[in-house]
Amino acid sequence: MRHGKKRMQLGRFTSWHDATITSLAKNMIICQSIKTTLVRAKSSRPTVEKLITLAKTNTLFARRQAQKILGEHRLVNVLFNDIGPRFSKRNSGFTRIISLGKRRGDNAEMVIFEMTELKKKETKKPKAAKEADHKSEVGIEKAADGKETGEQKKETKTAVKEKPVDEKKPPKKFMGGLRTIFRKKSDSL
Repeated sequence: MRHGKKRMQLGRFTSWHDATITSLAKNMIICQSIKTTLVRAKSSRPTVEKLITLAKTNTLFARRQAQKILGEHRLVNVLFNDIGPRFSKRNSGFTRIISLGKRRGDNAEMVIFEMTELKKKETKKPKAAKEADHKSEVGIEKAADGKETGEQKKETKTAVKEKPVDEKKPPKKFMGGLRTIFRKKSDSL
C-alpha cells in the first residue's frame, strides 16, 4: 500500500517523472529563473530547495549527495561556489513561483520559477558610451603626445566611422499563410 506516498505524478512513469524533476533542478541551477507550468514548478521545488540547503553546508558528503542528484561536476561546483554562499543567511524560502497566466494551447497555468536572490548581471554599455570611451582614450593619447599630426586625425575619424556592412538576410517565413489565420491580438507570433 502507498500510505503517505502522495506526489505529483505529472502523467509519467516513475523514471520519466524523476528525470523531469532532475532536469528542472539542473536548469534552475544554470539559469536561476525558468518559465514552466505550475504543477512542474511545485513538484520540483523540494528538490531545488534541498540542493540549496546542501550547498550551504559545503562538505564533502553534501557535495556527493548533490552529485547523486545532478550528475555533473560543473553544476555541483556552481551550486556550492556561487549559489550556496548567496543563501548562507537564509534558512528557507530559496525559491519563488510567480504566476504568468494560462498557456494558449492547453490552458495550462504558466509560472516563472526562480530563486529569490538572483545573481546580478553585468549591464552592457550602450553604443554611445562605448564611442565616448573610445574618444576619451584617443584624448589620452593626444595628451601624452602633446600635438596631433594630420595622419592621426584621419585615423581617429576613420576608426569611429567604420562600421561593418550587414548582409541582407531574406525574411524568414513562419508557417506560410497559417500565421495570419491563427493570430490573436494578444499573441506575439
